[in-house]
Amino acid sequence: MTRLIFVRHGESNTTVARRIGGHRTCTGLSPLGRLQADRLRKRWQEAPEFTVDALISSHFPRALETAEIIAPALGDLPVETVNGFGEHDPGEDCDGMTFEDFVSRYGERDWESDPFSIGFPGGETLAAFHLRIGETISQTVHRYEGKTVVITCHGGVIDAALRQALRAPSIGAFDIWTLNTSITELQLVRPGRWKVLRYNDHAHLAGLDGETKRDAP
Repeated sequence: MTRLIFVRHGESNTTVARRIGGHRTCTGLSPLGRLQADRLRKRWQEAPEFTVDALISSHFPRALETAEIIAPALGDLPVETVNGFGEHDPGEDCDGMTFEDFVSRYGERDWESDPFSIGFPGGETLAAFHLRIGETISQTVHRYEGKTVVITCHGGVIDAALRQALRAPSIGAFDIWTLNTSITELQLVRPGRWKVLRYNDHAHLAGLDGETKRDAP
């Protein structure tokens, strides 16, 4: 049976800077983010949980850096970049903006009522994002049928994957909060039927700060 093991990237520099971090402006992991990824690597080196057949990353630097850090625990597999696993694309105009500037220019956006509405002007709708993630998962399952694949990606990607596995609506209904470098594991039991083996497993982060401390404004 095909197993997809999603790992959210470590804390990013864009998160620390409170900026919208699309692939154009992403500068990789913060020091805490690298430590989080290193903790996951050590966890899997000290207590291997599975044999991995492929290691995939989105094309964002923060996801690629996470994959490179954990690769030694997975047999030093080469990192395959799959753009389809990238985070919700904010578009060129919004990519890199501070959240404060975004709200000042565009106001508070409605992310809940209509997945087809434009949240990021010039960016990807939530409906298009969910379609892309669904297509990318389907392609991955067909390429690695019966295999175990680790995918370093993003909170939004894991949210979309989990909702699709549960056949839940793409927006609303419930809130989930996927922590940096946490593990979410899905198993394809038969075509169209997924089993959620775990969500947000972050035991390796015990004792670490939840986020980088920022100076008071």
